[in-house]
Amino acid sequence: MNGDAAQLAGGFVTVDRTLEQEFEARLVESSTLAFRVAYSVLRQRQDAEDVAQEAFVKAYRSFTHLRDRARFRAWLVRITWRLALDRQRGDRRRRVREDKSEEERFDDTHRDVRRAGPSGSAAGAEHDLLARERARLLWNAIDALPEKLRVAIVLANIEGHDVDEVARLLDLPVGTVKSRLFLARQKLKESLQWMQTDPANR
Repeated sequence: MNGDAAQLAGGFVTVDRTLEQEFEARLVESSTLAFRVAYSVLRQRQDAEDVAQEAFVKAYRSFTHLRDRARFRAWLVRITWRLALDRQRGDRRRRVREDKSEEERFDDTHRDVRRAGPSGSAAGAEHDLLARERARLLWNAIDALPEKLRVAIVLANIEGHDVDEVARLLDLPVGTVKSRLFLARQKLKESLQWMQTDPANR
């Protein structure tokens, strides 16, 4: 994703060469972060790359208006997050169809596994299917969180940033981030409580 800023921006805007060089330097430090934020929302590589590219264009166009350049990463995260949410809302119907199709495939394969009997390969396939199903349900629970809680939990628990870095990325007080993470984890715990139960006992 790294490269000349003008190329990333598609050549839409001409800016002062000094500003362009500064933008390029900051983008080198943050381009992977933009993709990860987009991917954590969309979970589709091509969509995430498209959104990250769109975020670069938007940031490039508006870079001259960014007063505090030290906050570039947080600024880019917010741009990317909003664009990813817009893409997600626009693709809502497609995602519902894909989820339904995935459930049908899971049900069909699960029936095949049960018919295959307790062989090692069948047991392994069932385990993989259950793991994928749990991951899907986890992401559904994350998607159901309010936006403020969702972005905090994705950056902290999915992307692995510590509380201080999440606070910097979102331009929020550390206490606010801690509060949002606590609420997000409580809501996820409630939503996914059944996953803590031994399947044999359900």
